[in-house]
Amino acid sequence: MTSPETPDSDILDLARRTLRIEAEAVTALTGRLGADFVRAVRDLLACQGRVVVSGMGKSGHVAGKIAATLASTGTPAFFMHPAEASHGDLGMITGQDVVLALSNSGESPELVSIVSLIKRKGARLIAMTGNANSTLAREADVHLDAGVAQEACPHNLAPTASTTAALALGDALAVAALYARGFTAEDFARTHPGGSLGRRLLVHVRDLMHKDADLPVVGDGASLKEALLEMTRKGLGMTAIVDGEGRLAGIFTDGDLRRLLDQDVDVRTARIIEVMKRQPRTISADALAVEAVHLMEAAKINGLLAVDAGGRLTGALNMHDLLKAGVV
Repeated sequence: MTSPETPDSDILDLARRTLRIEAEAVTALTGRLGADFVRAVRDLLACQGRVVVSGMGKSGHVAGKIAATLASTGTPAFFMHPAEASHGDLGMITGQDVVLALSNSGESPELVSIVSLIKRKGARLIAMTGNANSTLAREADVHLDAGVAQEACPHNLAPTASTTAALALGDALAVAALYARGFTAEDFARTHPGGSLGRRLLVHVRDLMHKDADLPVVGDGASLKEALLEMTRKGLGMTAIVDGEGRLAGIFTDGDLRRLLDQDVDVRTARIIEVMKRQPRTISADALAVEAVHLMEAAKINGLLAVDAGGRLTGALNMHDLLKAGVV
């Protein structure tokens, strides 16, 4: 038993031992992956219903996380508590479902007692256990070996390395199914629309850019004074300059104005075409807003112009627009 007198070195040694044992447990799984793992992934891909993930105790907590990971990566899934299954929740399972049952011992009574009922319904059963000779492993259509040499607990009792291994194996299933299904980053964002991930992967430049009457733009025949007035009216700290056909010719920003004042240029008589920056950085309106962030950060600029395939100006946005939208 520990005490306030336990040396700091002992605490750190135990923590390092824990991490080492759990890391070794996960690494050992790679050598066991084979035909059974592939069959399990194929079952997930072929599932016409839902993947029902179940487990008791600590395995139940891991099962809940695996179900959530599957659901967010293109494999519809939910967690079912095995104790509640015997009291009516078994009605959640149909013959089109796949059941993924987790038990380190493979003998959890709550799971073993419903195996025959699951199979009677016609659902496929994938077992993830630490004992290939267990009842659950023998009765399953597919067995995944998540066994570990030892728990990280000093008494080799508390589920530690075994739950870490099961969680990692569940992640491997989800990622393999994700890849085989062709699940994209945009698909992932659609299951996370409320968070920053959704904003980064679903928001496009066209959703944020200023356009039409709000777009700061002058013709290439305008004076510098007219360009400055346009910048003031639109409040983006810049204005685009276009030719007679609407194609982008250049850009002029607040920073350009400051640099211009250092050069003794007469702002009252100068023409914008004489002082504008030619060939400015541009982006397509169809690009992701996060791409605009990367481009602006790489170029160390605060504003960006959107153009179409023909080089015609379609919009403008600045870093403030991206910050306001939560993309940055």
